[in-house]
Amino acid sequence: MAARRVPLVLLACGSFNPITNQHMRLFELARDHMHSTGQYQVVGGIVSPVSDSYGKQGLVLAKHRVAMAELALQSSNWVTVDEWESQQPDWTETVVTMRYHYGRILKEYERSVGMHNNSNLSPQLKLLCGADFLDTFKIPGLWRDDHVEELVGHFGLVCVSRGELQPERAVHESDLLSYRRHNIFHVREWVKNETSATEVRRALRRGLSVKYLLPDSVIEYIHRHNLYTEDSEMRNKSAVLRPLVKQAQEPVKSLDD
Repeated sequence: MAARRVPLVLLACGSFNPITNQHMRLFELARDHMHSTGQYQVVGGIVSPVSDSYGKQGLVLAKHRVAMAELALQSSNWVTVDEWESQQPDWTETVVTMRYHYGRILKEYERSVGMHNNSNLSPQLKLLCGADFLDTFKIPGLWRDDHVEELVGHFGLVCVSRGELQPERAVHESDLLSYRRHNIFHVREWVKNETSATEVRRALRRGLSVKYLLPDSVIEYIHRHNLYTEDSEMRNKSAVLRPLVKQAQEPVKSLDD
């Protein structure tokens, strides 16, 4: 009899400014990879856009980013959009967002199987990200050490490679990540797709076509609401990213090389 698989939910946090076909493709690649391990059964995916307080230049209002994500994911039968993080008055640490969703997932699981279920295969939640995400751990002041430990040690990462990035090197160069490497899953994308939201916004500002980079419904929404103009790109231009401001309020050990 085949061993039972651990139910797994994949969570992607980010600006989604706007959501692209590549963002959605990450979920498909990650699901295939996690199934291939023989250990997990992916039962859901969550897209969680950041709040307006994140402070990134060119970030349009959360209501638009959520609406575009909902339109894009109408074609998916397993990935959904969650508004909780986007509705918070301040930027929310990734670990806090994961705690919220994990608590919700556990409650739903308990309701579905019953409180007296003897199975030890409780659902897990892992953060879905691009390989470049691992390099952010090196940025001084951006992450708290205890948050990195919880993120990688308790939850885990599913990292999809993009371009020539080498996520394995980022793990090797960090003692903390190396110690928890069993909970970091590397997914290789052999069909390269270098679509970036930054380049999409640049094309839109210049009146160029972005067809086949975004779902048609998202393109129509952008034009209908006149998003991604020269003016919108100036939003938060002089602001410091909220993660840097917020983490600086507490002692943070330097992550310099």
